[in-house]
Amino acid sequence: MDYIEIEGGVQLDGHVRVSGAKNAALPIMASLLLTTGETRLHNVPRVRDVVTFGQVLQALGAKICLDGSELIIDTTSIDRFEAPYDLVKTMRGSFLVLGPLLARYGRARVSLPGGCAIGPRPVNLHLKGLQALGARLELTQGYVHAYADQLHGATIAFPFPTVTGTENIMMAAVLAKGMTIIDNAACEPEVVDLAEALMRMGARVTGAGSPHMVIEGVPRLEPAAHDIIPDRIEAGTFLVAGAMTGGDVTIDNCRPAHLGVLLKHLRATGAAVEVRDDSVRVIGSERASPINLVTAPYPGFPTDMQAQMMALLTRANGRSVISETVFENRYMHAAELSRMGADIHLEGADAIVMGVPHLHGAPVMATDLRASAGLVLAGLAAQGITTVSRVYHLDRGYEQIETKLAALGAKIRRLP
Repeated sequence: MDYIEIEGGVQLDGHVRVSGAKNAALPIMASLLLTTGETRLHNVPRVRDVVTFGQVLQALGAKICLDGSELIIDTTSIDRFEAPYDLVKTMRGSFLVLGPLLARYGRARVSLPGGCAIGPRPVNLHLKGLQALGARLELTQGYVHAYADQLHGATIAFPFPTVTGTENIMMAAVLAKGMTIIDNAACEPEVVDLAEALMRMGARVTGAGSPHMVIEGVPRLEPAAHDIIPDRIEAGTFLVAGAMTGGDVTIDNCRPAHLGVLLKHLRATGAAVEVRDDSVRVIGSERASPINLVTAPYPGFPTDMQAQMMALLTRANGRSVISETVFENRYMHAAELSRMGADIHLEGADAIVMGVPHLHGAPVMATDLRASAGLVLAGLAAQGITTVSRVYHLDRGYEQIETKLAALGAKIRRLP
């Protein structure tokens, strides 16, 4: 397996362009199962999760072609309705094919995703929502077997916001008969992007981006081209990289409105932040000020930026507290940061981070996608050489991150 080697202590400087959001691309790829024909998606990131989801669609009979950042998907020949365990186990997002398959073809057989390195993420809310729409479900041998002659509108109230649950129900409801109301819907920009893609296809969706979403079912959808939104988590990762190296970095091709709470926290650490129409510039301070932060569903602080922010706060001038309220067991990177000299104490859902003057390079191991990014950022700021292993986690959601960081001046390389 490849690993990444970093010689830290270099101030990053320059411009970096972020790729499309993989968390928007995946549900939009799934939504194409609601149509018959060829669709072109633009600004698609070339990351492992997109490739894996393409394999899921191919297993169903779709034809896939990824050319640069353009993805062409032809659903004319969909003739299978099973997402097998071998694919779903490698990426939980594969479960998103359940709603559109059921709505378009009246049947689906999808493997249950199982556990997750950052804690259990059950799909029971997806299943209850589909049952409310009239689906008949059977759970046998680790698979969900779903059937429906005709889905019908219903009111679905989630006990808490769920991004993939909202997306699955939305995709099922667009072809259901009548009106569907989703209360306590997820408000993430990726959910809004899916709604906009569906509306381009002819769906009727209102309220996307708010907790109250209304979907009026239509008889059919037609293929329609769509541009994937920029990746706010990748943008945030590079912003923290600039801040914690005391650098001067401008993030191009981003949507600052999607980064509001992160920018607020970066300013609180002492970083200077300049916002333009489609770019953000960050100038880091010599040593960050300590802050407290709590992860929460959008528009709160994103859990997907928690590891990166922890890396920044390991060198803050004082005591910071991070409270993780979205996923349990999402502090596995804390032990690896401690190997680099960080002072982190875990108390349940809280991580108490006492800033130290310097981190020191060390061999560390990635445990999940965002933990990988946090360790890379720590390596950029550390004295000496850091090696990050298991970087296949990193490849799931970042497109050539080492190349982009090197263009900013980082001494970083990927080695076999």
